[in-house]
Amino acid sequence: MRMRAILGVVTGALALSALAVPAAQADEVQGDTAISGVVVNGGKAVVVGATAKKTITVSFTVKDASGVGWAQAILYHGANIDSADSGAVAKSSDGRSTCTKVNATTSTCKSSYDLEPGSNLINSVAGGWKVWAIATGKDNDYVQKDNAKTFQVQRLSKLTVNAAPEPVKKGKTITVTGKLTRANWDAGTYSGYSTQPVKLQFRKKSASTYSTVKTIKTSSTGNLKTTVKATVDGYFRYSFAGTSTTPAVNAAGDFIDVK
Repeated sequence: MRMRAILGVVTGALALSALAVPAAQADEVQGDTAISGVVVNGGKAVVVGATAKKTITVSFTVKDASGVGWAQAILYHGANIDSADSGAVAKSSDGRSTCTKVNATTSTCKSSYDLEPGSNLINSVAGGWKVWAIATGKDNDYVQKDNAKTFQVQRLSKLTVNAAPEPVKKGKTITVTGKLTRANWDAGTYSGYSTQPVKLQFRKKSASTYSTVKTIKTSSTGNLKTTVKATVDGYFRYSFAGTSTTPAVNAAGDFIDVK
């Protein structure tokens, strides 16, 4: 399976690091080497669609009084890197970060990673990921962090809405339907997100903001359906607040002409 292949690459990268410093099961430090300022994907959650590979960047600062030797960061999902069920190694030839010297004691290190549905992304690994990081000084000091940074990897969400009939007479019933779906990395498509609370919101034609009318839950297939009374011209939309595995999303407003 491709998942096993990815994990094999992660294990290999760890072995590469172990050639230069002792293997460690948790955070370790020898000397004054320090890692700080870890940033994943510009500080934003990593949102990935159903099929397209996404490349992200991880950057961090390394300091050592003797100067910086080399550094490496590995992305993983799991309680710790030894029990990870998915991961990603830097795209560089040796799996290490590219470190740029800032001054005699400090370097900025950066590397890129691929996250791909059906490969190192399957539905069960959506949510919290971690950054395993190691850095060395030119005097062979080193620091290794099992969790240098946490970040979210999420399944892209989509939301639709349709208010009908249109036009409609004032006081008559409007039926508002829609569907909440999200990337299904296992199947390479979008699937309904079941039993999720979604807000029905309305904005008057002359207004600039939406107000919540009611909250309903999606069906087992992600469908939405509710009714309201027609009052004035305006736009209806559904709004989903998101979860740890799925980002927030708003449907585009659907205009209702009330006669």
